[in-house]
Amino acid sequence: MKLIPKTPGIVKFILSGYIWDIKTHEKSIYLTFDDGPTPFITNWVLDELSKYNAKATFFCIGKNVKTHPEIYKRIIEEGHSTGNHTFDHVKGWKTSVEEYIENTKKTAELVNSNLFRPPYGKITIPQGWALKKLGYKIIMWDVVAVDWDCKLDSETTYNNVINYTAPGSIIVFHDSVKAEKNMKYALTKVLEYFTKKGYTFKCIPAKVL
Repeated sequence: MKLIPKTPGIVKFILSGYIWDIKTHEKSIYLTFDDGPTPFITNWVLDELSKYNAKATFFCIGKNVKTHPEIYKRIIEEGHSTGNHTFDHVKGWKTSVEEYIENTKKTAELVNSNLFRPPYGKITIPQGWALKKLGYKIIMWDVVAVDWDCKLDSETTYNNVINYTAPGSIIVFHDSVKAEKNMKYALTKVLEYFTKKGYTFKCIPAKVL
C-alpha cells in the first residue's frame, strides 16, 4: 500500500488525542528524525542543521542511544530536543500493552523526554492510553518524506516535503542507514528551500498541547 505523504484531515480528527502538527500563524516548521542515533548519518544531519541554524526533534531508539551515547549527547548539546521511540523499534500492533510500556520505560532511562513517537506510526488505543497516563505526548506527523523507501527516487522524497508542508507542519525524516541516500538529498534542499521562504525550523516543545 502506498503511503500518502500528507496525513489526511479525517485521520487527524479521528485520532485527535495525538499531535499531528503545531498550531501557529508563524512561518515555523518542525523537522523530526526517527530511528537514530546512527554513526556518521546523525552527525551529518547535525552538521547540516547547524548550517541553517535549524533545530529539530530526534525520536531515538533506546538501544542506539545506549550504543552511541556520544551522538545523543551531541544532539542535546546543540540545542535539539529528543523523544522516545521505544528501545527495540517494536511494532505496536503486534505487542502487548505491558511489553510496549516496558520497552518504552527502558528507553526512558536513557532519553529524558515526555515526547513519544510510535515506530511505524502503529499504536493501539490501549497502548496510547497507557502512555498518556505516564505523561507522554504522542507525536505523529503532518508530512512524511518516505525517505526509507528505496523504490522512490530522491527527488520524489524532496517533493513529498515541499509540496505538502505548511506553517506548523511536523515533518518526518529518518537518520537511518536505510533512508540515508534519499534523506541526505532531500534534507539539504528542504533546508535551503524553506529558509529562502523565511521559515524557521524549531524543536517540538516539551509542553506541546
